[in-house]
Amino acid sequence: MANYLAQFQTIKNICDHLVIAVEDVSDLWPTVKNGFEGRLPFKRASLNNKTRNPVFVEKLPAEFILTTDSRLRSRYPQEQSLFWFREPYATVVLVTCEDLDEFKTILKPRLRLIVQNDEREWFIVFVNRAHPNNDPATKMAKKVYARVEVEFSSKKRERCCKLDIHAPEANFWEDFESKIMECVRNTLDRRVQFYEDEIRKLSEQRLMPVWNFCNFFILKESLAFMFEMTHLHEDSLREYDELELCYLETVNMTGKQRDFGGTERGDDQAALLNPANKPLTQIVQDDSFREFEFRQYLFACQAKLLFELSRPFEVASRGYSFIISFSKALALHESILPFCMREVWIITASLALINATSSHYNDGLVVPDVEKEFHRVEGDLYSLCRIKFLRLAYLIGYGTDIERSPANSALLSMLPWPKPAVWPLVPPDASCKVLEKEKMILQEAPSVKHFGIQRKSLPLEPSVLLREANRRRASLSAGNMLEIFDGHTDLNDGLSSDVFVKTTPSKATTTSMSRTNSTPGNFESSIDRPMRLAEIHVAAEHALQQTISSPDLWKSLSSVKEFEQKYLELTKGAAENYHSSWWKRHGVVLDGEIAAVCHKHGNFDQAAKSYEKVCALYAGEEWQDLLAEVLPNLAECQKMLNDEAGYLQSCIRLLSLDKGLFLLKERQAFQAEVVRLAHSEMKHPVPLDVSSLITFSGSGNPGPPLQLCDGDPGTLSVTVWSGFPDDITLESLSLTLIETHNADEGAKATSSSSATILKPGRNTITLSLPAQKPGSYVLGVLTGQIGHLRFRSHSFSKGAPADSDDFMSYEKPTRPILKVFKPRALVDLTPAVSSALLINEPQWVGIIVRPINYPLKGGVLHIDTGPGLKIEDSHFIEIERFVDGYQSVADTAETHGSNQDASPATEEVRQLNLQDGSVMLPDWASDITSVLWIPVRAISDGISRVTSRTQSIVDRMRTIALKLEFGISHNQTFDRTLAVHFTDPFHVNTRVIDKCNDGTLLLQVTLHSQVKATLSIHDAWLDLQDGFAHTCRNDGRPTSAIFPLVVSSASRAGLLFSICLETSTSRGEDTEINAETILNIGYRITGARATGAHAPFPIDHHTNESMNQDLIFKSAVVLQKPVLDPCLAVGFLPLPSDGLRVGQLVTVKWRIERLKDFPENANTKDEEEVLYEVNANSENWMIAGRKRGHVSLSMRQGSRIVVSILCVPLVAGYVRPPHLGLPDVDEKNVSCNPPAPHLVCILPPVLCSSYCIPHSYSK
Repeated sequence: MANYLAQFQTIKNICDHLVIAVEDVSDLWPTVKNGFEGRLPFKRASLNNKTRNPVFVEKLPAEFILTTDSRLRSRYPQEQSLFWFREPYATVVLVTCEDLDEFKTILKPRLRLIVQNDEREWFIVFVNRAHPNNDPATKMAKKVYARVEVEFSSKKRERCCKLDIHAPEANFWEDFESKIMECVRNTLDRRVQFYEDEIRKLSEQRLMPVWNFCNFFILKESLAFMFEMTHLHEDSLREYDELELCYLETVNMTGKQRDFGGTERGDDQAALLNPANKPLTQIVQDDSFREFEFRQYLFACQAKLLFELSRPFEVASRGYSFIISFSKALALHESILPFCMREVWIITASLALINATSSHYNDGLVVPDVEKEFHRVEGDLYSLCRIKFLRLAYLIGYGTDIERSPANSALLSMLPWPKPAVWPLVPPDASCKVLEKEKMILQEAPSVKHFGIQRKSLPLEPSVLLREANRRRASLSAGNMLEIFDGHTDLNDGLSSDVFVKTTPSKATTTSMSRTNSTPGNFESSIDRPMRLAEIHVAAEHALQQTISSPDLWKSLSSVKEFEQKYLELTKGAAENYHSSWWKRHGVVLDGEIAAVCHKHGNFDQAAKSYEKVCALYAGEEWQDLLAEVLPNLAECQKMLNDEAGYLQSCIRLLSLDKGLFLLKERQAFQAEVVRLAHSEMKHPVPLDVSSLITFSGSGNPGPPLQLCDGDPGTLSVTVWSGFPDDITLESLSLTLIETHNADEGAKATSSSSATILKPGRNTITLSLPAQKPGSYVLGVLTGQIGHLRFRSHSFSKGAPADSDDFMSYEKPTRPILKVFKPRALVDLTPAVSSALLINEPQWVGIIVRPINYPLKGGVLHIDTGPGLKIEDSHFIEIERFVDGYQSVADTAETHGSNQDASPATEEVRQLNLQDGSVMLPDWASDITSVLWIPVRAISDGISRVTSRTQSIVDRMRTIALKLEFGISHNQTFDRTLAVHFTDPFHVNTRVIDKCNDGTLLLQVTLHSQVKATLSIHDAWLDLQDGFAHTCRNDGRPTSAIFPLVVSSASRAGLLFSICLETSTSRGEDTEINAETILNIGYRITGARATGAHAPFPIDHHTNESMNQDLIFKSAVVLQKPVLDPCLAVGFLPLPSDGLRVGQLVTVKWRIERLKDFPENANTKDEEEVLYEVNANSENWMIAGRKRGHVSLSMRQGSRIVVSILCVPLVAGYVRPPHLGLPDVDEKNVSCNPPAPHLVCILPPVLCSSYCIPHSYSK
């Protein structure tokens, strides 16, 4: 079967469509040929795939061939079974007949003979050539066609169709195509089954010694090609995949040595997309194929099918994987392949895949994920091609023109050298090239970056090329080994001597072998000497020229200019594809490689743009080692472009990197540039962000955050970490705080305008803090000025260990640095006592000053007394500690009468001076509750009067307005007005308890104590008014007096005076008339100022005169005469007996009766107009009549009159009834009945039943 390989290849090349045989029985093909071929290719063909599932093919190519054609007649039976895929898939039998007898005798037997082959799929097309106007011929044709259907069609399958030449039916072509597709489908299923059976048989014999892969390949690819012909590309692809797996298993089988291939001229150019690159007959080897060509052939077939399926992404993805795997196979056979065959093949394969997949790829026709993956694979192909291209360039001496970037170094240093069996030798007559290469090597100088940064160049090789190349030479002498490895010996001549000068270690001189220590041109020697580096480059270039067959690839390596152009092309292609994929970071890194080339050629603008992307990536990933390599280049580009802002920011970023990445002098150079630009006149000054260089934290204030109250200023200690290598001067510095519950910037803490010098490392600075709004604040932004440049920092310090307060991390919550509390009570001023003090006497008013978690240091209390109250300026103000339930120190001394046993608290009693109504609190009282004693006197010009009711508290109330200024700058104020109650020592009640027969009146005076103190009465007397006189003696003392009379707090005492009516005596004109009786009481008081009223302090604080003097209390008593003889009586008449209800009118009546005549009205007329007035509570009663009026009352004794008025009760319960008063009559002449107010019962209103429904009706 393997002998048919060439024929199989030929058939594949010429056969790319289905064949449909035409059996022309009646010579009708010329007539119907155009119509039949016009239906090609078949649209929407329905076929079965390998798993017998229907598949719709849009355009199925086919060709109609007569059975008499030589293409169908010249095939042998064995060929037909082997290449069955090219045999016809259907047979169309063209017949016509116009006579039944002819059909029976001639046509029918012939048709039977044609269709008797069971392997054929056939159907009959009956062609009617009769004209429609020829009715007899038309009818005969129908009869014949009917007989044909009867003979050759069945119920299971219709095998006949009729074509009218002159008037074809509308559905004929549909019927025609459906019958052809049915035949094709059945034939395809049968042949697929045949190939599967044959392949299965060979697969079962695969482990047998006689097994031949070529036979298996012909059958497998025949099946795959048949699927490809019928446009079942998925099935065809699956067959090629299985064929590849089977081949790899065959190749990996041990026991047979096969030729790998790849040694012919032109094999360096990959044939991944060209299946016809080499005929199969050229790569066949025994019972299999050479791996180098055959694996590429299989991938080319797969790629062709994938392109037919419009899946370029899969071609690229599979291609990349194939290149990687095939590269490993090339590495295994590298010793037999041409020099650098592996690298050259990878380059050409990657470029071929990139060009093919890019041309077949249509943007926007795939989902976004697939599109990104496609560009990612394209970027990988570009990167793979690029790194192999760099390896070739380095081998031929372009290493000095390759940017020694971290990316290039990482890739090239891990890429092994080529491993030929023997390293190429220098060609003859190459001395000029060697000299040129040596000149390039000598001109190579260590790279010096901006700021004078010197770094050891990053390696671009996995090992020293000089060592690797000489190691792979055909022969090496022992003496040359030390030269290769840069030994510590001196060569005498460097050419042929292998004798070394031996020296002792102490005298040995260390010299490294110079890479150009021998003269060029003398390449022949009796002993094979080591090759120099220049010779290695020339030899590699010569060998590559023999390997590379692609003119374009060799042109890109012919000069440095062409190399850089190709290098940029590959790098840009990789970067652009990575930018369009998921791996955008790879694209940014490659942008840096492009920037390096632009920077080298002075294109600073483009280089700066690319370097900025790279620096942003490295900074975001915190790859500081890589950033240290790229950032100086960016700074140099910005300086050349006069980008002062960018250059300044780059210097700051260089200073922000780890200190170990640069030397101290290099960091000082960075700082010098920053200071120079900051103090220069920049054209466009911009705020500078130094968050990575100047960091800060609130560790200068350890413990809890600084706590202030609303409106308080303060000072805030902040630790600032400076990353500058030297001291730096800040012209100004300020800190912005941010409220935790508000994203807007809150308060600002500013320092003094003087310059601040930051030393390297930790610095503690103090900032003044103005008054803030309530809230919790964290550190926000640190701003300041260096020279003319404004800077700001958003960063927190991370310089301390993680378990200390100095360590601030973005992962843990930020600790508040300041808490400003909402407005609250910071201090409380309350009176020390709540009981009344003596009026018109010097008294101590105690004010409790209670700080509420806030110091009152330096506080000033302003005191302003209200009307009727004054401060005794001649006496000091006292202050002492306050203790709950305490007894004042001064009171204790007063009680015991001596200070010799005074408590230690006495030392805390201080005397303060009052200046302009203000007093300053001492420092010792700033954090404790203290009592401030103020000497005051309440002034009252009136005299106390005897009343039946207790005097109102408001009458003797005095006010003290207090204003306390405190806080750091007296910004806090507290205002309060205190009410101080003053009173008389006694409340006096009088009544006549007895009227003797002789006219003597016994006047009882009851004294109620109104102070919380002990009163001692030492004397009492009455100054009687005119018309009264004393009965016993003329001094007016009480008849029963036991002095001193002690009256305790809240108790009472009584005095009894005996008086009588004064007989009429003549008075002079100048005699003063006394209208009131004055009660005089001499008393002393014993009390504590912490409790209430107390003994008055002496006005002159140097003497104690007032302590031994009696105090005088006076009260006016009104004596009426006669007190028991009223002239009129007013009586409340009884109300109706049925009771009063709310809302019902009721008549209230009073009876006025004259008891006797008024003495002053003895000579008046018979009647008198008496004025009355009704008083009632408006909430309880509504008066329907006149509230005020006059009534006539006879002057005769015993005359009566009734006053009636209509009222309406408003509330239910016991209420006071209306009261009738006589405004023009003195109360002493009116007797009321009942004498005191009384209550009446008011019933609720009667229930209303107007809207009630009987209970029985509601059911």
